[in-house]
Amino acid sequence: MRKFLYGFLIAIIGAVPAMTNAHADGLERDTSDPLYMQGIGEVLSETTLTYWDNVLRLGERLSYGINNRLTIAANVHFQQDFDGSEDGFSAIDLGGVYRVGLASGNSAHIISDVLFGLKFGGSSHVRTPYFADSTYYAGYRFGRQWAGMTLAATIQSNWIFDDDRGMAYIDFVPEAYFRITQDWRLGAQFTLRKATNPHYDQEWLGGKIVRQYGRTQYAGHLDYEFESDELQVGVDVNILF
Repeated sequence: MRKFLYGFLIAIIGAVPAMTNAHADGLERDTSDPLYMQGIGEVLSETTLTYWDNVLRLGERLSYGINNRLTIAANVHFQQDFDGSEDGFSAIDLGGVYRVGLASGNSAHIISDVLFGLKFGGSSHVRTPYFADSTYYAGYRFGRQWAGMTLAATIQSNWIFDDDRGMAYIDFVPEAYFRITQDWRLGAQFTLRKATNPHYDQEWLGGKIVRQYGRTQYAGHLDYEFESDELQVGVDVNILF
């Protein structure tokens, strides 16, 4: 499985020469771009469905553009555990993104964002950090957008205040995203998670393919987790209102 995923990512990287054909006109609607920021008054619905380790998870995220620098969002997930009893709803996530640096503000054209939020009310039956109650997080995201591609990286720290599941962890996520044609995109990312509880350390390597239809995007993705030697598959639907 690792060889298959590595091959998929090599194919993505091999598409870089095709980036000389720029597709800039779709940037304002390219909601899967890791540096995407919606416009004033726009609402973005992001629906996700994933399957990993005998667990099926459905998620919904709604975000709203306050202005050209600030977006607020809320999301929640529900998971069904087919091999155990860890069923239920995740903590409700309320957060936002504030754009501290615009591409026009520096000679390197680097975009930078501050991420922040809190989670509350998660199911006590589910051990994963996404479902833990009383979680606070903050992070920093930066990168650059070209007409045909985006390179970005995110560093985010999470703190869980819970008598049984209390811990802290930090994620480092570099991403590459390519607009290969007017309507097709390819993406790849690596996620490194280090936690104060080593049981939750993770290393994810993944790739995705995205199809654009107007203000709607459909994406399929494959993600491999090295610690558990498990493969995650999923589909995403983004709708911009």
